[in-house]
Amino acid sequence: MALIKSVRGFDPQIGKDCFLAENATIIGDVVMGDGCTVWFNAVVRGDVNSIRIGNNVNIQDGSVLHTLYQKSTIEIGNNVSIGHNVTIHGAKIEDLALIGMGSVVMDNVIVGEGAIVAAGAVVLSGTKIEPYSIYAGVPAKFVKFADPQQTQTINRRISDNYQFYASWYK
Repeated sequence: MALIKSVRGFDPQIGKDCFLAENATIIGDVVMGDGCTVWFNAVVRGDVNSIRIGNNVNIQDGSVLHTLYQKSTIEIGNNVSIGHNVTIHGAKIEDLALIGMGSVVMDNVIVGEGAIVAAGAVVLSGTKIEPYSIYAGVPAKFVKFADPQQTQTINRRISDNYQFYASWYK
């Protein structure tokens, strides 16, 4: 069973039909929507500020979500995929975005709807990523715009796939 821990008077709230791996950790001021998956060794640490997660979000193995005390929060929209070993620190990730494996998204970043942050990218504090754009590199820079219809289809399929994978564990 996942470690779900209250802290500072905040109890994590988990939506319906969520899969939490046995060694996932959810702490404090976290509100998670329905149909989410939090995979092995992922940490969603709402001890110093709030973390809000929409529906059908997958937080893959080894990822860490955290914030700055009294300075930043995390907001994640619906149908978002957060790849393996991602760090999100105090950012806003809008609907249908994809955050690639091993990337780092720092405080006060906004990742627009349907945007893609490439694997291994480092998105510096305060960056505003346009909807349906692709950012890559260290530090992350604009690469190109993606076709919105194609991006929505691909990113939704990935988030739906994680619901399917979770069914293997129930």
